[in-house]
Amino acid sequence: MSASMRIEQALDQAVAYAERGAPPLLAGALRYAVFPGGHRIRPSLCIAVAKACGDHDPEAADGAAAAVELLHCASLVHDDLPCFDNADLRRGKPTVHVRYGAPIAVLTGDALIVLAFETLARTADPARLGALVSIVSRAVGAPGGIVAGQAWESETAVPLTDYQRAKTGALFVGATCAGAAAAGFDPAPWATLGDMIGQAFQVADDLRDILCDAEELGKPIGQDAVNHRPNAAALLGIGGAKARLERLVRGAVESIPDCPGADALRMQIQAQVAQLFPKQLAQAAA
Repeated sequence: MSASMRIEQALDQAVAYAERGAPPLLAGALRYAVFPGGHRIRPSLCIAVAKACGDHDPEAADGAAAAVELLHCASLVHDDLPCFDNADLRRGKPTVHVRYGAPIAVLTGDALIVLAFETLARTADPARLGALVSIVSRAVGAPGGIVAGQAWESETAVPLTDYQRAKTGALFVGATCAGAAAAGFDPAPWATLGDMIGQAFQVADDLRDILCDAEELGKPIGQDAVNHRPNAAALLGIGGAKARLERLVRGAVESIPDCPGADALRMQIQAQVAQLFPKQLAQAAA
């Protein structure tokens, strides 16, 4: 089974578990928030690392990948709320609060967070569950997870690196470390890979926010400027942001620890990260 099929199956099983007997609006919003997904970059990374480490426990790897994606989806639901970005479009369709109302959207994000940890509990080897919960918790909470990243937006002074590492990078670190832990490897050496890819993804996202249109992006454009958030392309210029993105990609590939599938993983990451570059980048940088 391909990694994408594994991810979609694990997510479907997780959401189906939460839907049974749930209030109809909440049940519908849960599935609406998760499907259809985006590129599933974070869960794909989790499974790629698990496979590079031997994929000794596919069920645990799939559960960890699903947990990471459920948390990502929860963050999008909350990020789009009127009290934050007040966005009306996500993944090319109306956001959850537009479709279901703000109260259900808040509860949907909450339920997805809980479901992520419940999915870990149902799929992980008990001997590895503690490590996986710790890894994922750090990626989501304070001081340096998604919640902290969102909180930086309420501060008057926002350090670009701290903000982007928390808002975006932390969950990539969670994905790489969880993939290694699920396969029975020490997760610590995999944190740098996640950090580098997370930073690269954020720089690419900053470039897309400036260079792409809403139809291509599947969400409103120019949101960093509207919401007074740091943006690497705005701070460094298009050429500077492109150079930073290229350095981060090289650093990510070079950081991959020794493991049975290291060479294949290097090629996979290079191919995946190449897709992050906006198609307008070459023309804009020139």
